[in-house]
Amino acid sequence: MDERIKPYQEKMEKTIASLINEYGTIRAGRANPHVLDNIKVDYYGTPSAIQTVANVQVPEARLIQIQPWEPSLLKEIEKAINMSDLGIHPTNDGKVIRLVFPELTEERRKELAKDVKKKGEDAKVAIRNIRRDANDAMKKLKSSDISEDMIAQLEDEIQKTTDKFIKNIDEIIDEKTKEIMTV
Repeated sequence: MDERIKPYQEKMEKTIASLINEYGTIRAGRANPHVLDNIKVDYYGTPSAIQTVANVQVPEARLIQIQPWEPSLLKEIEKAINMSDLGIHPTNDGKVIRLVFPELTEERRKELAKDVKKKGEDAKVAIRNIRRDANDAMKKLKSSDISEDMIAQLEDEIQKTTDKFIKNIDEIIDEKTKEIMTV
């Protein structure tokens, strides 16, 4: 791969990583500890991820159990979960917090599948914008010592890279949609 294309490929890889991260926070009926990734707890004045201040386990398919390292954090974690947009109310027994994920309705599954598709489409737009930026950069090279053929070759390589990432996004969308629609 040409060095001039590498930065654009790295941007595309970051777009895919961001999409996968976003999909990890979508609640798909099964308990997934990644739904807690964006929830921060006040730990001695520092906003901290729940996973850094507690042991997070998934003992059953629709249950997440959170056991803080320090019992004093129980109330803070419970408050942070209640204030989040998770939509699940935690139960606190004084030692652990349990999050019970209800079975998703068919309507909710379809809503989530639409959301997955929209996020995927947004990622594709981002990839195409990166391709446009790369092509613009290649056109600016025309004034330098690079031949027209070389520029055409670089643009072709950019297009192939773009196609590869778009195909990858389609596969990720299909995989996540299948996961959501599986009862």
